[in-house]
Amino acid sequence: MAPTFVVVPQWQGSVSPRAMRLSDGAEAIRGDLPSTVTHQVPVPVEAGDALDSGIDRFSTLVMVRERLATALRGGTGPVLTIGGDNGVSLAAVENASRRHPEDLAVVWLDAHPALHTPDTSPSGGFTGMVLRALIGEGAEGLTLDAEVRVPLERVVLGGARAIDPAEDALIRERGIVSLPVDDLDSPEALVDALRATGARTFYLHLDLDVLDPSALAGLADLYPFGLSVETLNRLITALRAEFELAGATIAGFAPASPEAATDDLPSILRIIGALTR
Repeated sequence: MAPTFVVVPQWQGSVSPRAMRLSDGAEAIRGDLPSTVTHQVPVPVEAGDALDSGIDRFSTLVMVRERLATALRGGTGPVLTIGGDNGVSLAAVENASRRHPEDLAVVWLDAHPALHTPDTSPSGGFTGMVLRALIGEGAEGLTLDAEVRVPLERVVLGGARAIDPAEDALIRERGIVSLPVDDLDSPEALVDALRATGARTFYLHLDLDVLDPSALAGLADLYPFGLSVETLNRLITALRAEFELAGATIAGFAPASPEAATDDLPSILRIIGALTR
């Protein structure tokens, strides 16, 4: 993957009390990316309004989605999108789906399955709804249209361990493939699951909270028993050996301070290396 980077320091999709650190995290990563192939999408300072959508800060999230879609439009190759919160994957997957119609799977590595809608979300935060929006279900303005949505049979979840009851019910009722952390110790189960989708290309959504807190401290929410960086990089390498990477998101970096960011950046750069070399 010839690396092109788009940095989107969006925090408005998160309901964490540390949400604004997500903007700092995106900026910290940007500082270590090659400037000649890195672009930044401006994110408003203001939080935004729900506008009766059931989604907190909906107005700002729609604005950033449109700005990111514009930044990605016309590109022909894969892009590594750096959040911010995981809502940046909406426009990024939409772009990849237009470039790979009817042949794109999504591998969603995240402590949260993000399968809520405004009707089921206990928080109103868009970060809990993003994957559901990718399959075309959610609020108008923050969901994919029929021609670019990703069908559930081409979605593979991995590493989710903060699953709400409504999400668990959806996973069971619709037969969504969801691999627990233990199944990701070696790449075979994930490769087999992606192979079973029939897709030849995949988009990798990576929320860094899929990692164990011992591997990365700068997370908005800490969930134990996650992946190590080494295990994650083995998964990425195995997937790329068999399938074409259409693009990727790295989201969820929320360092407490510039010094804390410096401690975590070597691990994040190793992940970026696995995605781009």
